[in-house]
Amino acid sequence: MTARTVPPDWRPVISRETGRYHLAFRGRDISSVVGEFTDVDTMLGQAAATGVDRLVLSPWITLVPVEADPPTAREICEVQNAALAALAAAHPEQLSAVGVVALQAPELAARQITELVTGYGLAGAEIPASVGGRYLGDDFFLPFWEAAEQAGGLVFIHPTTRGFGVPALDQYYLWNSVGNPMETAIAAAHMAMAGVLERYPRLRVVLAHGGGALPVVRGRLRRAFAVRPEARARLTIGPDAALRRFYYDTVTHDHDLLADLVGYAGAGQVLLGTDRPFDMGTDDPVGEIRALGLGTDEELLLGGTAARLLGTPGA
Repeated sequence: MTARTVPPDWRPVISRETGRYHLAFRGRDISSVVGEFTDVDTMLGQAAATGVDRLVLSPWITLVPVEADPPTAREICEVQNAALAALAAAHPEQLSAVGVVALQAPELAARQITELVTGYGLAGAEIPASVGGRYLGDDFFLPFWEAAEQAGGLVFIHPTTRGFGVPALDQYYLWNSVGNPMETAIAAAHMAMAGVLERYPRLRVVLAHGGGALPVVRGRLRRAFAVRPEARARLTIGPDAALRRFYYDTVTHDHDLLADLVGYAGAGQVLLGTDRPFDMGTDDPVGEIRALGLGTDEELLLGGTAARLLGTPGA
């Protein structure tokens, strides 16, 4: 970000100490960055060492400015989106990227995602799982979802709440290991049961961390749909059909869970993820996929699904 256009409180302070990044942002020290965070050539080299030859860049989710007023948020988005577009254009064979939108102002966010795809040439946008206490199935966000479908923009959902304010999650790193996957499950279930994916059938939404806890609650969503009228108020296709409309990355850290996810959603809905450069990322994303023994479906997870979503060679 540049000092000319981004307010000081929205600029992270980045330094290196004993070979590791030290990151501070808005009064908080961030200790979870364990890989390259800013230099694209180094990032590509680190990815290549794990067998990954193309990256999809997304902004650090904390820099998605949903807490800013809309004019400030627009400026912050423009700086990041222009920078991401320049990086992707400079490395067309190795990089794709998703940008940022001001989701707290859905009409603005609708214009922005259209501009991301048609103007900046980016694949779509990264958004948080909730904004100001509203989850993504809320009608408040419908202008954004409609525009995302019309523009053909990919939407990547990443959690942000740091544990919902539950004191127990403040301990033992549970805000990340447990809180983050729970938030993704809430956001995705809310979208599914509110009928967002049914209303916008061409919408393409990727869930971080293998969908978080969403696959674990699918049976309860199915049962609620069968026995409770309020669970059927906005959805007609049923929870399983809705959940299979999402795309999921492979960052589950569990062989059996990943295998079950592929079996449930289908290989064409699952794509390689790394969660780099953070400590909860995977060290061997390709090896984890190969260990599943998927046969010809393996190539979908290793690149085919992503290529189709991104419109890159190999689709």
